[in-house]
Parts: sequence; C-alpha cells; structure tokens
Amino acid sequence: MKINNQDVFMKKPTVIMVPYPAQGHVTPMLNLASALSRHGLSPLVVTPEFIHNAIAHKNADITCKSIPDGLEEETPRDFFSIEFAMENNMPEHLEGLVRELNGGDGGGVAFMIVDLLASWALKVGGDCGVPVVGYWPVMFAAYQLIAAIPEMRSLGIISETGIPQNEGPIYLGYDQPLLGTQDLPWLIGNLVSRKSRFKFWTRTLARTRTLSQILVNSFPEEHHIDTNLQDQSIKYPNITPIGPLTQHTRYGIPRFSEEDMSCLDWLDQQSDRSVVYISFGTWVSPIGKAKVRNLAIALESSKRPFIWVLGSKWREGLPKNYVERMWNRGRVVSWAPQSEVLRHKGVGCYLTHCGWNSTIEAIQSKVRLLCYPIAGDQFVNCDYIVKIWRIGIRMSDFGEENVHRSLEKVMDDIEMEERLVKMNQRVFGMETSLRVIANLTNFVDDYSKVTNDQPLTKES
Repeated sequence: MKINNQDVFMKKPTVIMVPYPAQGHVTPMLNLASALSRHGLSPLVVTPEFIHNAIAHKNADITCKSIPDGLEEETPRDFFSIEFAMENNMPEHLEGLVRELNGGDGGGVAFMIVDLLASWALKVGGDCGVPVVGYWPVMFAAYQLIAAIPEMRSLGIISETGIPQNEGPIYLGYDQPLLGTQDLPWLIGNLVSRKSRFKFWTRTLARTRTLSQILVNSFPEEHHIDTNLQDQSIKYPNITPIGPLTQHTRYGIPRFSEEDMSCLDWLDQQSDRSVVYISFGTWVSPIGKAKVRNLAIALESSKRPFIWVLGSKWREGLPKNYVERMWNRGRVVSWAPQSEVLRHKGVGCYLTHCGWNSTIEAIQSKVRLLCYPIAGDQFVNCDYIVKIWRIGIRMSDFGEENVHRSLEKVMDDIEMEERLVKMNQRVFGMETSLRVIANLTNFVDDYSKVTNDQPLTKES
C-alpha cells in the first residue's frame, strides 16, 4: 500500500487512531482527533472504506485514511461481518500502513489510539513497535461492567459462555445503580448470537488488560457529586476521562445518512417545548415492526406533535397512510440533523435508545428523556439517566396508555427540568471543561516522555 506524502502531514508527531467502524464510535474518535490536532499532533484516522466515505474531507487538521475490509460490496456491514473483517482482513493493511509511515521521512508514528472494541489493532501496534493507548467511547460504568466478567463468572452470575444464571443484582460500586443480568451488553439476538457476542467481549477484555492507559469519553464526575473517575485510581490506575469533547472540537459532524433538513422548518412552526423527538439510533435494528405499529398508534392518539426518525426498512410497520395522515402534526424522516433538532426550542422531550452520544447531546441541549434501551451499553446509560441523574423515565412498552402517561409525566416534570440544568452544568460547565482540557493537555505533554522512557502497554 503506497501512501502519498502529500496525503499525510508528517511535520507534527503522527498519531494513528483506530475507531470501531460504527457511527457511535467514529464520531467521538473524530472529536478527539480534532482536539489532539489543536495540541500539536497530526491525527490519522483509519477506517474501512464504507466509513471513510462519510468522514473524509471534513477537517483540514485531520487526515482520514481507508483500508480494505475484505468484504464483498453487497455484504451487509453488521456486527458479525465487521468482526470477521477486523479479525481476518484489516490487520495486514493497518500493519502495512504503520510500517510505511515508520519507514518514511516524517518521523514515523508516535503512538496509536485504539478503540477497545477494535482490539485487533493492539497487536498491530505491538508487532510494529508502536505504543498503544486505549480509548473507551462511552461511560466508564459500562467499562466496569465488562471488566467484571471474570468476577461474574466466579460468582455464578453468568455461565462460562455469558448466559445469565439468575437475575442478579450486579453491584459495581456504592454510588452506582444496581444492575440486573438483563443489562449485560452481549444479550442481543438468539442464544448463538449471545454466546458469540460474549466471546467478542471476553477477547476484547483479555487483549486490553495489557494497556497501561485508557482514555474515556466521559466527564470526570460521572457518578454522584462527590465522586469522580480520578478517585478510582487505586482500582483503575490507567483511566483518564477526557469527555465529552463536543465543545472543544472544530470537527464537522459526519453525515452517515442523508438528513431531512425540512423538519427544522416544520419545528419553527410548533409551540415551545411541545414536540416529541424519537430516534433509536443507527447500529442495532430498532424495535421491530410490531412495536413500530404500536408506537405509531400511541403517538397519533396522544395528539402531540412529533418528529420520528425511522428508516424505510421499518416503515412497513406503520399503519396504512400514516405518514400522509400525520403530515401536519408529525414528521417521519429517514434521518434528522439531531444536534439541531435537540437544540430547537420546540422540542420538549426525546424518546431515545439511550446511546451515549445521544445521551450527551440531550444533556447539552437540556432535553428530558424517555428511555427505551435496546442493546449494548444503553441499559447502563438508562439506569444512570433514570436512577442516578433522574433526568428521564424508562418506558416498558409502547401501549397507548403507557405512552400517553409517560409523555405527560416527563413533559410536566418541573423538577426534572431543574435537574437537567444542574446536569448540564456538571457535564459542560466551566469547572468540568477545565478539568477535561487539563487531562487532555497532560496526556499530550506526557506522551513523548512515555513513548521514550516506557511502553504504553504493559509487559505480558
């Protein structure tokens, strides 16, 4: 693989950044890349082609480079096909890129930052003699849950293949909500799927145990007001909270899907804080056609205005002529400019899957949350939203009565609005911002010393 010297700016120290190839992982990694570029580094973000096409040419300070994933063009890029590509096809191409950069005139690769879910890239760094720093793109609490896998096995909470043996509870700390085994992030799909996903997580955990530093895309004060991630230094000496970076970056939001901007004009015509915004993310299949139908019926009978992000594949679950019938009161769009929608004064609440990026955007915009987690870390996020921060409520189903009651409760809760203001200050206030900047600055200042004096990965 030949790299054009004009494509990669080599005067600054180069840091190769490898996100897991999904929107919820790529976006925060790009924010981190933008922040690092402002600290004197030259980030090179490496993704497969299907991701590269959405992120390239967004920021002059970041170089984006694609490597082949080795999959046929018509192959859907789902969890299992991506896992196969990461384990079998992508390592040789990343290694070729690293070795070529190290053999050039630009000073080589200073270090790599690797999403823990892209743990395949850790070995590439080791084989090439390049120090590697880990990156966790969501809540630290979700990392703690994964790190607790050996203990859950030994206590008989889960089997050797990750299947729950009881309902829990799972206790991660005195200031954290009790979790149930239904919150485990690999419990998606049928039994074969769950076992396969658990194997992915155990492999990830085993590989990342060698890391001496992990950057976490969460704010330093993730738990109660008197607790912060730095206080976990005895148990987790390698954790550095550096998020969220949305207000410390110049990176343009990547467009993975074509956005329907007309919904913003429609929003301008609605009363303040009256609109329900609904989106269940992009990665795991949303909620199924039966639930789509139930939610559609409940929204129609609620008489409330709404914007619903719903891909064409899932619109088959809608009642006949629903989009046309709801046109004046509700908009169904394939994709929406989410940040702009959440910031709009017309939006009163957000029915969400509780993805971490969406949660942070809602806190930044001070929008109350209706929670319907679907997969992965979303259950842990939901527990914090509902039980610890109390800035939203959880929905158990989309029956008409439940939807109407939940909408009324979240829209009319004045105390929840006050807690949202305080939560916004905790996450985006000046004190937190200064701590995040200090953590990032210290990391950048220390990297040259670390890379010269000691490895960023521990000896096996």
